[in-house]
Amino acid sequence: MPSIQEALEVIQRGCDELLVEAELVEKLKSGRPLRVKAGFDPTAPDLHLGHTVLLNKMRQLQDLGHQAVFLIGDFTGMIGDPTGKNTTRPPLSPEQVEINARTYQAQVFKILDPEKTEVEFNSRWMGGMHAADMIKLAATHTVARMLERDDFSKRYTGGQPIAIHEFLYPLIQGYDSVALKADLELGGTDQKFNLLMGRELQKHYGQAPQCILTMPLLEGLDGVNKMSKSLGNYVGITDSPAEQFGKLMSVSDDLMWRYIELLSFESLTTIRQWRLEVEAGRNPRDIKVMFAQEIITRFHSRTDAEHALADFEARFRQGALPEEMPEFVLACPAEGLPVAALLKEAGLTASTSEALRMIQQGGVRLDGEKVADKRLLVASGTTVVAQVGKRKFARVTLSA
Repeated sequence: MPSIQEALEVIQRGCDELLVEAELVEKLKSGRPLRVKAGFDPTAPDLHLGHTVLLNKMRQLQDLGHQAVFLIGDFTGMIGDPTGKNTTRPPLSPEQVEINARTYQAQVFKILDPEKTEVEFNSRWMGGMHAADMIKLAATHTVARMLERDDFSKRYTGGQPIAIHEFLYPLIQGYDSVALKADLELGGTDQKFNLLMGRELQKHYGQAPQCILTMPLLEGLDGVNKMSKSLGNYVGITDSPAEQFGKLMSVSDDLMWRYIELLSFESLTTIRQWRLEVEAGRNPRDIKVMFAQEIITRFHSRTDAEHALADFEARFRQGALPEEMPEFVLACPAEGLPVAALLKEAGLTASTSEALRMIQQGGVRLDGEKVADKRLLVASGTTVVAQVGKRKFARVTLSA
């Protein structure tokens, strides 16, 4: 068994804030497995690597002997968490929530240990609440307290509407910690207000307050915005091995270290050694390859990782594509940029009509894959290697 100090080093790896460390030390000293909670609203059917930052931390805690409580917010998902939003988020229908929740369960066990994981749905206790119970819960906090939350405060002072039901979201998330008797709750930095609400409600209901561990929000492939499917700057858990490999290899050398810290299961000692080797002259691409293979092995298999590497090397290192090429950053509408427009703006064709003709003739490739669809939209936030004919190449980044 690791010492308390060794356990704390694992727990705090990559974290933004631990509240309250002294309380967590006392919980660890008890020697009992802690109940570690993380909640996910099933707002989309598939998870991406940004979501797995919390799942990775839960797995590390499982490896220390603790119990993970993976909470699917099927009840709160029908409210819609406004965190980080400046407008009301549309709630999901019960049918959408059910479909998304099923896929979540299939995906999380690629990371979590099923033997040390409880899967819960907060509709189990919230669905049985009467109106009087909800009113009692709402009476535990004031409107002034709710307006301390940054996004609520900005919307209130900006004259933007805040629906009453949105005030219920942090209360329900906090009550989830009461229902589950959580010892430690994990969440993104944007969830701090909601996590603290859990501490306060546990005190109100006579429980020992949970500790809180906030994790950074992982930047997407563009290195600027939070990883998001809507921005197209994501690496999906269900992406093909080739997609995952290509996307991870496109990450900048600086951002690579942040991805490794938050997503890799390699030891801190190994990662420090990699940094020293790069500082001494080793090509960062070598490290990126090892990291990409680790991710593909986790979500697919070792064989898939080896095939993805071989395919990548065949296309990028064995003369199929040049090491050096022009680079462009192009503005991209929310729905994506038509591939023909991308080729024209990157100077690979003289006009969109020429681009369409080259696509029809089979002379256009994106990341080594032939483009057959003239109506293809390339998502905002992505970086692609565009090729026209045998000699024209450009690395193009699409920004919102």
